Amino acid sequence: MLAVADSDSYLKWAACLLDDLPEGAVTDLAVVRTPIAPSPEQIAAAVGGRAAPPVLSARSVRRLAERTRPDVILVACTGPVVDVLVAEVLDGLDPRPVFVSGLPGISVPATEKAWIFRSGCDLFVVHSEREAAEFGEIAARLGGGGAVGLARLPFLRAGAPAAGGDRVVFATQAKVPREREQREEILRALAGLAARRPDLDVVVKLRALEDERQTHHERHHYQRLWREMGEPGRLRFAAGSMHEHLTRAAGFVTVSSTAALEAIALGVPSLVLSDFGVSAEMINLVFEGSGLLGTLDELAEGGFRTASPAWCAANYFHPAERGDWAALLSGLVTARPRRPAASLLDGPEHAAARRRARLRVEVHPSMLRAGYRAKRRMRRYLRALT
Repeated sequence: MLAVADSDSYLKWAACLLDDLPEGAVTDLAVVRTPIAPSPEQIAAAVGGRAAPPVLSARSVRRLAERTRPDVILVACTGPVVDVLVAEVLDGLDPRPVFVSGLPGISVPATEKAWIFRSGCDLFVVHSEREAAEFGEIAARLGGGGAVGLARLPFLRAGAPAAGGDRVVFATQAKVPREREQREEILRALAGLAARRPDLDVVVKLRALEDERQTHHERHHYQRLWREMGEPGRLRFAAGSMHEHLTRAAGFVTVSSTAALEAIALGVPSLVLSDFGVSAEMINLVFEGSGLLGTLDELAEGGFRTASPAWCAANYFHPAERGDWAALLSGLVTARPRRPAASLLDGPEHAAARRRARLRVEVHPSMLRAGYRAKRRMRRYLRALT
């Protein structure tokens, strides 16, 4: 299996999924060069003990696939990049590999867009029975695509945190909450906890440092906000491996992050903030009924709790034997002849979008960013003329 990732979160998912393959599987891992490609530090944190994968242009990814002739290509990328890699960059490989894709974290509620962008793949991997049901309904309604396979999120490691953990970990999320004032409220609550509990090491776990790229653009970076607020308290900011932070944790908090599942797996008492709403827009709808929803006031008091066992069984912690993705993949690899998945984005009406996506994987990011800046300046200039 060759795995190709385009960002930090997808790289972590791909590396973990490769590690979960049966013994004897031959694997290779690469990062396709895009504007959100991870930094060397992010790559090291994502792949753990693996050798750092190369960052390759789209053409180099194609040459790698031609040279290694993989049975399977795991396209662990954002939607438009998945589509253009499968439909154009990697099209025509002989023999044609099985194309596999998926989403690297919580995918509830399931979205049509996620399915449509990955409908050219033969297997779509999901991580809970609820996700399997929701994406199965979308697949039946829209058509296209291949099979929906169930796996366990590969980085959910059972166990317990190190004895005597004294760390409270806040896992940031790039997309939510959107407003600066809401993020400042979170920082103040964390500082309030640090002031009440000087025995605790309160850590803001960053997805990326200020100068690093990540899967989603973060408009108000927490560390920059903290400086602009005058650093009104005792907080620590850190990047690196989430697993390492959690093994030292006495508590975990987030607005919406897959890291909440890692915390549950390690038995770390947790809190999912509901002050800004519980909805699909806040990416925390899945935590309804988990017993983890709470408020900033509870955070400031250290009010962490344990997830409901019934919720866990329905959401991401199903028995390993329920997973069928490996069996589906094996059947696809051995099937002869194999009918490729039908992409819903084939056709002239989607050609322009594919050309834009191809630019992301073929043009150097520095040139792309210069082009985007020039485009914005031209738009401002034209608006000033009207």
